[in-house]
Amino acid sequence: MTDPRHEILFTPLAIGPHVAKNRFYQVPHCNGGGYRDPSAVAAMRGVKAEGGWGVIFTEQTEMHHSSEITPFIEQRLWEDQDIPALRKMSEAMKTHGALAGIQLAYSGINGPNFYSREVPMAVSPGPIRTFTNDPVQARALDKADIRNLRRWFVNAARRSKLAGFDLICLYGAHGFGIFQHFLSRATNQRGDEYGGSLENRSRFVREVIGDMRDAVGDCMALTLRVSLDETIGDLGFSNAELRDFIGMNGDLPDLWDLAHGTWEECSGPSRFKEEAAQEELVRGIRELTSRPVVGVGRFTSPDVMARLVRQGTLDFIGCARPSIADPFLPVKVQEGRSEDIRECIGCNICVSGDMTGGISRCTQNPSFMEEWRKGWHPERMNPKGESQSVLVVGAGPAGLEAARALSLRGYDVALAEAGDALGGRVARERLLPGLSAWGRVADYRIYQLSQRANVETYLQSRLTVEDILSFGFQNVCIATGSQWRADGVARMHVAPVPNTGMPVLTPDDLMAGQRPTGRVVLFDDDHYYMGGVLAELCARAGCEVTLVTPAAFVSDWSRNTLEQGAIHRRLAAAGVKIVLNTGITALEAGAVVTACAYTGAEARLEADTVVMVASRTSDDALYQGLMARQADWADAGIRSVKVIGDAAAPGPIAWATYAGHRYAREVDMAEIGDALPFRREVVALQG
Repeated sequence: MTDPRHEILFTPLAIGPHVAKNRFYQVPHCNGGGYRDPSAVAAMRGVKAEGGWGVIFTEQTEMHHSSEITPFIEQRLWEDQDIPALRKMSEAMKTHGALAGIQLAYSGINGPNFYSREVPMAVSPGPIRTFTNDPVQARALDKADIRNLRRWFVNAARRSKLAGFDLICLYGAHGFGIFQHFLSRATNQRGDEYGGSLENRSRFVREVIGDMRDAVGDCMALTLRVSLDETIGDLGFSNAELRDFIGMNGDLPDLWDLAHGTWEECSGPSRFKEEAAQEELVRGIRELTSRPVVGVGRFTSPDVMARLVRQGTLDFIGCARPSIADPFLPVKVQEGRSEDIRECIGCNICVSGDMTGGISRCTQNPSFMEEWRKGWHPERMNPKGESQSVLVVGAGPAGLEAARALSLRGYDVALAEAGDALGGRVARERLLPGLSAWGRVADYRIYQLSQRANVETYLQSRLTVEDILSFGFQNVCIATGSQWRADGVARMHVAPVPNTGMPVLTPDDLMAGQRPTGRVVLFDDDHYYMGGVLAELCARAGCEVTLVTPAAFVSDWSRNTLEQGAIHRRLAAAGVKIVLNTGITALEAGAVVTACAYTGAEARLEADTVVMVASRTSDDALYQGLMARQADWADAGIRSVKVIGDAAAPGPIAWATYAGHRYAREVDMAEIGDALPFRREVVALQG
């Protein structure tokens, strides 16, 4: 039963010629699938429709071949043959009464055209602005180009209609869309009627929406996604100018979709952005227009969502990451089951799928993007197999997820944890600066296990091989995690770093409560979040910290999670000295010998302690011991033993929850041999 405080979230509201059944609005978001994996993307959006979302959008859809963003894999609507794949998605979106939306994008100054090899066109000429500083420049659109661009948008709108969509979102936010490029003085230095004054800079969007309204406006709603604030100074499109723009054009689109000026700001991770972080930028805009307004802010609390609608700040609650973490969030709120929501932790591992050209994944929701590929549903498990019992050893993210999913299949599960708390690495990492939200990975699963009668949990239960052989469990899952190495072995060093007297601490030592003093050198050859987090921790403790890394960026891989710049700024503000492109060659009493990663030129850093953030070693001794006793399994009643998660191969937390979920799905399933463990889209060759 819906909590009365949340009922306002389930009131219908019109968007142009259509009516959304509720206020849950899945804004456009990338997923690593795009044109390459259309069936996977369609199934993923279809699950969200089943989960109760009132409006569901595609990701960025390139509407013309003259502006594309290879190597990033988005949707494409370049010609009529792209329509069937997109129609498959719109049909999946509408299966449970949701409105289906498509986001049309022309990337302009952001489109290097590495695939099409067309000369990029932008509002004003200049170097292509991408994440990778591509050595390509765009020429300025002339008047004929602008007329063509208007026609291409109309063509794309008509194709969108044929593909079955109800809404079109014109992309003009995050610095990625041509509409923002026209509106912003940072990217619009034109001297004609499309440049200069705000009225002139708004001309293009008015023309395009007018053209599209004439073409499809009787049956499709037209929405405009626009930047709340570019936050780049006087030349940028500011929040004040946005308000002037909406005041001048209040009824231009059928809905205003408001998002922060850069993707990094809009989708900032929980380390740097709280829930509803954009509320101040949005407040009062609703009063400038008669059209509904949607905004975002990693909304995870139904109370916050309802308050924003009740106060008139927003009409729709826009969600991307929360809709990934729990596609059934609306249904759970409607049924009064908020405690069952898998809350987004704001780790942004979902973003990395798009940034790396892989397939997106989610720390909280292992089934994300596996709905079609593996047939996984986020709320339903496959039936139980012929065996009855499973022992899961280790209650970190992999073990917790395995136990939860196994219990849903109907197995009797025993979860044995050597320590005195559940959560494993999550229980430790959640106490580090900025990572408290990550504790939801454990909290959600611990609560779910507490509701299952077929799960028994045992703390302070460090098991031996003999213990396991004596228990009589049919299946044994080893999820014992990993330990950080202290010897520096990782990417730069394949053998231990020589050490003749320097005290060394690992991340495990710091998470266990040990603290260095004085001068600290933190060596980061891991390149994800841990090095930056621990440098901040040591600086907070009063240490003089120098972070040394062989990479060209601090926390290099976190560029894929949109937090690298924020990490650097945080460390600089904390007084951490950052030394890039530099490795270490030896540790001595009182000093660290460093070397340039390119020339080998050596230098010395005085230090009292080194914090080594290098690689991890799997804690797989128990698994190896069981494998050595395989001849005794039959007498012990054991049918299978498997090692998963960090105990198999250390990785991010999302890799661990995925491993636990996959293990639970595959218990008692037939071996597939050399067959692919997932489906993929295969293109038939033309004759």
